[in-house]
Amino acid sequence: MSKVVQLESFRRSRKHVSFNKHELRELMTVYSRRVASGEWRDYAIDHMAGMAIFSIFRSSFETPLFRVAKVAGRSVSEQTEWMVVSQGQRLKRSTSLPDVLTYFDKKLEVVG
Repeated sequence: MSKVVQLESFRRSRKHVSFNKHELRELMTVYSRRVASGEWRDYAIDHMAGMAIFSIFRSSFETPLFRVAKVAGRSVSEQTEWMVVSQGQRLKRSTSLPDVLTYFDKKLEVVG
């Protein structure tokens, strides 16, 4: 049987997640260093239910090399979680954006 869902209550139940000014500054600092070195060329910001994603591209016509995701906790007591993902694999995970961004401190090589 089908279940009737009130759209208004469904929309309210999903948390809206976005990057604040400080987080965007940190993301853009890492991004601009790699653009200056010629490794990265484009980025995109997406918002989905319960998460915000900063995607990094080598070219505007390719799939993202990396995604930095900010994921809302499931409850008020749970902290926001940060992840670096590439090709479906979680590379680093933490409750701190600066900690997750340390992944990009090492020299990266694109394979494929």
